[in-house]
Amino acid sequence: MTVDVARSLRKMFVDGEWVDSESGRHFDAVSPATGAVIAQVPEGTRADARQAVEAAHRARSAVAGLKGFERSHRLHRIAEEIGRRREDLARILTLDQGKPLLGEAYGEVDEAAEYFRIAAEDLKRLEGSVIPSASPSKLIFTRRVPRGVYGVITPWNWPLTMATELIAPALAAGNAVVWTPASSTSVISVALMECIAEGDFPPGAVNLVTGPGAEVGDEVAGHPLVDGVGFVGSTATGASVARRAAGKHVMLELGGNGPMIVFADADIDHAVEGTIVGCYLCAGQSCTAGERILVHESVHDEFVAKLDAAAQKLKLGDPFAPDTTLGPLNNEGVATKMDDHIADALNSGARLVLGGRRAEGYPTRLYYPATILDAVTPQMLVSREETFGPIAPVIHARPVARAAHGGGPGGRLGQHQRVLELLGGAHPVRRPRRQAQRHRASRRPRRARADDRPEDRRHRDRGIVEPACPTDRSRTPSPRPDASPRRRRGRA
Repeated sequence: MTVDVARSLRKMFVDGEWVDSESGRHFDAVSPATGAVIAQVPEGTRADARQAVEAAHRARSAVAGLKGFERSHRLHRIAEEIGRRREDLARILTLDQGKPLLGEAYGEVDEAAEYFRIAAEDLKRLEGSVIPSASPSKLIFTRRVPRGVYGVITPWNWPLTMATELIAPALAAGNAVVWTPASSTSVISVALMECIAEGDFPPGAVNLVTGPGAEVGDEVAGHPLVDGVGFVGSTATGASVARRAAGKHVMLELGGNGPMIVFADADIDHAVEGTIVGCYLCAGQSCTAGERILVHESVHDEFVAKLDAAAQKLKLGDPFAPDTTLGPLNNEGVATKMDDHIADALNSGARLVLGGRRAEGYPTRLYYPATILDAVTPQMLVSREETFGPIAPVIHARPVARAAHGGGPGGRLGQHQRVLELLGGAHPVRRPRRQAQRHRASRRPRRARADDRPEDRRHRDRGIVEPACPTDRSRTPSPRPDASPRRRRGRA
């Protein structure tokens, strides 16, 4: 599949203009799906990042000066532009990131548009508060004000969703933004920037700097004119960002190694369905992926057999093909980590149930089939670290007595309590078989979807805009309690 990448996709966006890097250098954007170079992208430098921050700093007053309903209108325009370019964006996303077009890319484009719609409506409902005063002559109230300039540093696994969940609220709250996306998904990031530019915000309100994160992202995070930083990515890089952004408002969404727990009374078909989504959505390249599958010994064999059968139905292949459900990994780094984790597990006694090696006969070496490992132990790398690939590591779990917690041996509450202790606070969920059907619609935490109603999400999380606009306490003299309307008119 060939996508005609527009000339503007080879530029950065700074101070309202499409520009090249001051260095004049470019790097190749290579598709993980085809191995072909799909664009030449500017290799931004620290000087480019500083220029973008300074442009955002100059624009912050103009953005904050827009009335809330004006900002809302502009955010809706961005959402409309994303919707208008839905087909183009989805195809570029698949080519640049590797995720299946039909199964995932269209949904992510829709979700990006929805984030702008949610922010556009949330900002209309931002509230302050009135605080009781010790003095009857003073009125104390709070209002929400923009922070100023936000640095936004985003990853390659969900390049549209992760960017819009930070940029949209920041703009809604009246902040200016400097955005540095992951290098391996720069092409789709520039395409999204084209849509944002259609919102007609003041020049410098949103700036895009492409290039190595160690330079441009680091410069943005530590720049003294940046007031807040939003970062989504690995834990190690997040720690570096936090150090560089010390003293600023920092929002970090980092990696995880979250367990999925299957108890003896679980609905196994239900559990398998959740595991397939949890381990293989986006080829497992998600911070919310199921990284460890703890299965009670009494249902272990049944679970593994059914998981094997379900995973074999996943179709690895060309992400543009309509029947493909598993696309290539995004980059060689994550593919190598898959190799290392599988090798370590097998050398340490794990049993390979499915997959386990890179697929042959594809345009790149980034195609990895769905993999299942059984007899995984806590000491193995695949259990201790986030693999970030299409893998389901199954750990055989034995019953834990409840006696230590004041109950009889084998009590389910004791099992849950012990698991909580072992996993450091994870919350297993057990649903009896008779309730499985009732809870099917809400069986697992999920990423917000485009068919969610904005008002439902607003009530659920109290809005996505509030973190980007802290409260500002103000005091103003109150009318004297004994001042009648007549006396006030007389003084006027």
